[in-house]
Amino acid sequence: MLDTLIDCAPDAPPVFAAPVRRIPVRADAHPAQLTQCLTRMLDEIDYGMLLVGAGAQVLYSNHAARLELDGDHPLQLLGSSLRALRPHDVLPLQDALAAAQRGLRRLVTLGTGVHRVGVSVVPLPENASERAGGQGPLTLLVLGKRQVCEQLSVHGFARSLQLTPAETRVLELLCAGVRPTAIARQQNVAVSTVRTQIGSIRAKAGAGSISELVRQVAVLPPLVGALRGG
Repeated sequence: MLDTLIDCAPDAPPVFAAPVRRIPVRADAHPAQLTQCLTRMLDEIDYGMLLVGAGAQVLYSNHAARLELDGDHPLQLLGSSLRALRPHDVLPLQDALAAAQRGLRRLVTLGTGVHRVGVSVVPLPENASERAGGQGPLTLLVLGKRQVCEQLSVHGFARSLQLTPAETRVLELLCAGVRPTAIARQQNVAVSTVRTQIGSIRAKAGAGSISELVRQVAVLPPLVGALRGG
């Protein structure tokens, strides 16, 4: 199914996006090779991506999506069918997928608490369904993050700065929104010790404040391939 994405750029960009310049595919490029390359590219993206056909049937999911759709995620896979975990999310999901079938984009928020997730629902152009062998209109779902800074990103950042294990743990907690006083209680150390560790991390990162430090981690490129192994 991934070969349907080779030529899925819409003819006209959405009103809220910058114009997209098409990049021509080389004439001697083999479709099977392109499909394999695109699969690997999508598996390196640190956002879950699902290709969905009619009846909420999932035709493709990348590596991040397969990890994201655990037992607590607001979206669940039953066989190849995409379903909402909680009853109050069923109608918003159905409405968003139905709108995509009409060519309309939607941003829907599903779940509650720490498992609250934004999902971008994007209709793909008609020529994509033709390349899929008459599967009907296809829809791309991009899963939002359940936390600002992913653990892989935090650990990759810590490695690059050569942080100590204690500093790495402090950085993890800061990125989770925990205040220094609460970190001190959790780590059973003095607040002054935590502030010293934060100062050391900021100095190594060249960050002027805690918020700037967290932002550095939040905007990192995905580190999926570098740290997952294999």
